[in-house]
Amino acid sequence: MTRPGDDRVRRGRAVEERVAAWLARRGFIVLARNFRTRGGEIDIVAREGETLVFVEVRSRREGSPWSPEASVGPRKQARIARAAVAWLRRHGGADRPCRFDVVAVRVGEGRLRVHHVRGAFTL
Repeated sequence: MTRPGDDRVRRGRAVEERVAAWLARRGFIVLARNFRTRGGEIDIVAREGETLVFVEVRSRREGSPWSPEASVGPRKQARIARAAVAWLRRHGGADRPCRFDVVAVRVGEGRLRVHHVRGAFTL
């Protein structure tokens, strides 16, 4: 039996999978996916050169009036930052430069339109 929202979660995971591959093709090394803590979640943890990058993936259907980037407001940013601190405590790397990126994806007709916002927010 499927629950309401299962299809949305499945689509979201599929988009995250494609974004991880997209980042890897651009030279990022994906270190972790879907890192969860009590305080928040990080979709993708990657390294670009010496910089640790905490990536939030947001998607909307093509034609949606809402921007995927705009959905990462202050509360979401704080949750991502808390999860990033937990990841750094667990895996190290606090001495490296860190950055928060948003990868905004428009989904339509079997294709993705990707907009990578580097340094989307700071805390």
